[in-house]
Amino acid sequence: MTSHPYSVLTPDRILIAVEAQGYSCDGRITALNSFENRVFQLGIEDEQPLIAKFYRPARWSYEQVLEEHAFCAELTAAEWPVVPPLVGPNGQSAHHDGEFIFALFNRFGGHAPELDKLDTIEVLGRSLGRLHAVGAVSPFQHRPAINIDEYGVASREFLLSNDSLPPTLREAYDSLTRDILKIIDARFRDCRYTAIRIHADCHIGNILWRDDRAVFVDFDDCRMGPAVQDLWMLLSGNRQDQTEQLDALLEGYEMFHEFDDRELNLIESLRTLRMMHYAAWIARRWFDPAFPSAFSWFNTERYWAEHILELREQFAILHEEPLSRSRGNF
Repeated sequence: MTSHPYSVLTPDRILIAVEAQGYSCDGRITALNSFENRVFQLGIEDEQPLIAKFYRPARWSYEQVLEEHAFCAELTAAEWPVVPPLVGPNGQSAHHDGEFIFALFNRFGGHAPELDKLDTIEVLGRSLGRLHAVGAVSPFQHRPAINIDEYGVASREFLLSNDSLPPTLREAYDSLTRDILKIIDARFRDCRYTAIRIHADCHIGNILWRDDRAVFVDFDDCRMGPAVQDLWMLLSGNRQDQTEQLDALLEGYEMFHEFDDRELNLIESLRTLRMMHYAAWIARRWFDPAFPSAFSWFNTERYWAEHILELREQFAILHEEPLSRSRGNF
């Protein structure tokens, strides 16, 4: 059996790698909640603890990691609320340790924003408007874009070739996802959006709320993509609730960056692609022992039956009128 990529990442190796960057560790090390990468809080002698992030080997190239960090540095220079990686003695923010690339961050505390408050959502809209104003200045050169092929087609093909799908549900998944991707492809072709640099994984777990402001973390998935990708995950509830939230979000957003309402047609397509990509992501990482223990429900017929049911619901929603503002901006 092939060993998982983090089997050699021992506590001693982590401490030695961090100390090579000029820090004196006091031996305290705490693993934080992370699956794709490995993230640790390290005690530093006579200083505040640091956060060390070890990227999953072979996922991103060194140039792609540096590009993520350069984007964070650009946002920091614009006084945007982000926790950027620290620059080491060699002037770089990304460091090599054998097969690993790792980065260090200051520890930053906070709690999740309360999305049931429209004032909070408006603040988040202002932050995202500022983010996209910077993101629109220039494109990524090395990092990929959100696209149907990677998130949808490749996810579908992997699951159909993998033994995660129960045989009794394989045909249903095959035909349903084929039909879904046809609709999504048409939506993307019709939208003709302008791709910009975005966070791309802007869910509530990557936003820390402190002192009445939002601070964004984990740009690991930053890509080129439509601006609405960073907005739709902040919407919840029934259609009326989402419309009110969207109004508040865009009211703050457009103080700093123009929003193209045509992108609202992509919300349910992006949601569906994320669902497909998430299922394939777990299946691809199943050999990593952190995944079976955390997602014990994954390899069950019940999970896949529910996943297909959710995709059927998305198939129906994709035929409905897209979400729009309560007051037009056309």
